[in-house]
Amino acid sequence: MDKEFIKELISLIKGSDIKTLSIETQDLKLHIETYHKDHPLKTEPQKEPKHIEILPPSEKSEEEKHLHVIKSPLVGTFYRSPSPGAPPFVEVGDIVSPGQILCIIEALKVMNEIESDVRGRIVKILVENGETVEYGQPLFLIDTSV
Repeated sequence: MDKEFIKELISLIKGSDIKTLSIETQDLKLHIETYHKDHPLKTEPQKEPKHIEILPPSEKSEEEKHLHVIKSPLVGTFYRSPSPGAPPFVEVGDIVSPGQILCIIEALKVMNEIESDVRGRIVKILVENGETVEYGQPLFLIDTSV
C-alpha cells in the first residue's frame, strides 16, 4: 500500500460519514479515525483525520501459520449436506484432501460444490447450515500441519 493510495483513502473519508476505517493485509495494518461535528468530544468539525496509525503486521503463532481459510467464492446459501436429511460432507476433525467437496453454496437455484484446495484437518466450520454467505466470507478453517 503506497502513500498515494492512503492519501486517496483519506480524501474519500473526508467527504463521507465514515468515522473509522481499518485495513489489514499481510504487510500492513492501517487504521484511520475521524471525528465529526456530532462527536460528543468535539465541538467543531475537523476536516483532517485525528490520527493515522500504520503498524507492522502482527506475528502469527505457530498454530495460526498452519491454518488455511476456505472462503466463499460467491454470494448464496450455505449447505453442509447434498440434500435435507443427508449427512454433512465434512465434520470438525475430518481429514480432507484437495478436490474433496466441503459444502454446497446455492446461488440462483444453481448448486455450486465448494472443494478443498488443501490437505488437512477441519478445525472449525464458521457458517451454519442454511445461512446466507457473502463473497469472500470465511467458511472453514483447515489445519494443514496434519
